[in-house]
Amino acid sequence: MLKNTTCLASACMALSIPAINPIPHAAEVIRKLDPWHRHVVAQGFHSNTAVGADFTGDGRIDVISSGNGSVRLFVAPDWKEVILHKGPSQGWNCIHSEVLDVDGDGDPDYIGAIPDHDVFWLENPGSSASGPWAFHNIDNEIHGIHCTLRADVNGDGKADLLVNNFAADGAAPNSLTWLEIPLNPRQADHWIRHVLADGDAPGGNHYFGFGDVDGDGRPDVCVGAKGETFENGNWFAWWKNPSDPTRSWRKNLIAADEIGATNIHPGDLNGDGVQDFLASRGHGKGVAWFEGPNWVKHEIDPTLDGPHCLQLIDIDGDGDLDGATCAKLDKRVVWYENDGKGRFTPRVVGENQAAYDIRVLDMDADGDLDFLIAGQTSRNVVWYENTRR
Repeated sequence: MLKNTTCLASACMALSIPAINPIPHAAEVIRKLDPWHRHVVAQGFHSNTAVGADFTGDGRIDVISSGNGSVRLFVAPDWKEVILHKGPSQGWNCIHSEVLDVDGDGDPDYIGAIPDHDVFWLENPGSSASGPWAFHNIDNEIHGIHCTLRADVNGDGKADLLVNNFAADGAAPNSLTWLEIPLNPRQADHWIRHVLADGDAPGGNHYFGFGDVDGDGRPDVCVGAKGETFENGNWFAWWKNPSDPTRSWRKNLIAADEIGATNIHPGDLNGDGVQDFLASRGHGKGVAWFEGPNWVKHEIDPTLDGPHCLQLIDIDGDGDLDGATCAKLDKRVVWYENDGKGRFTPRVVGENQAAYDIRVLDMDADGDLDFLIAGQTSRNVVWYENTRR
């Protein structure tokens, strides 16, 4: 799974609330239908999250999703279903997931998060399409989990795991944490927990962005907080990575009064050498970007209802960063083509498709990027084949 991890922006005005400036770099809000082809991986169950990787070692991209109380592997190319783990009830379903070679044996393992239960990993037995996979606990004390993100937080060249808690109870309430893989993860009963935002992420904190915001060589973390039934929400913010990432990180506000804020990713969107943020209001409406260093807001697609997922990556291979989302209420798959100067053109990939989660990866190994979507209320897992060439 590809993620943007480059950032550079001044922190000196991070606590000021920027004015809305919809004119410079505003999107061409014209929905242009793109020639992408939709493939159904699975259907008939509610899926919040899906990830793709070569789990069976045959060179093809397989898919793992969660639904009806089980974690399921769908083996390419025919999407044969294999039950990897059965939970204690039909309601035991992952809200988010990741792919990571946890035990360093060369094959990808699966990481899942159950909001009120635990974060866990399933051990890939290697080149096998059979189940079940061995279940291992990562952390069963954090509540209110809504996101996991693979990231090298401490710069040691090894992946760690970012995990949030938007609840007011459990370990690290209203906080952001990063979990370090222990020396022997197969035998360990938990991972090493570090709290980076200790109680200062209230309001329903959601999805992580990761990158060096202030140019000091250390990657920082950003999130949105959705508000709704949570107090002190509706904001986007980033936390500065200190020289010792095991200590508390300093919070910096990007924008307030962002109703339903969920996703935010750092990156240089207009090519001026200063890092910006791409963001979505997944429990509200709209996709926007915040121009660094003063976080001036530019609306891209202000009326899109429920863009609960968001990716930032060079989708068309022209050297600049584009965006992608699927709206859970408007049921529309859209990517935003960047002209390199922060002017974005929305291009519709599909209609009548909801999502809680979108991943951008080369599903068919043809050299371009496709979209993998967990359909949530559409009760499916699908991928959209990029046929633009």
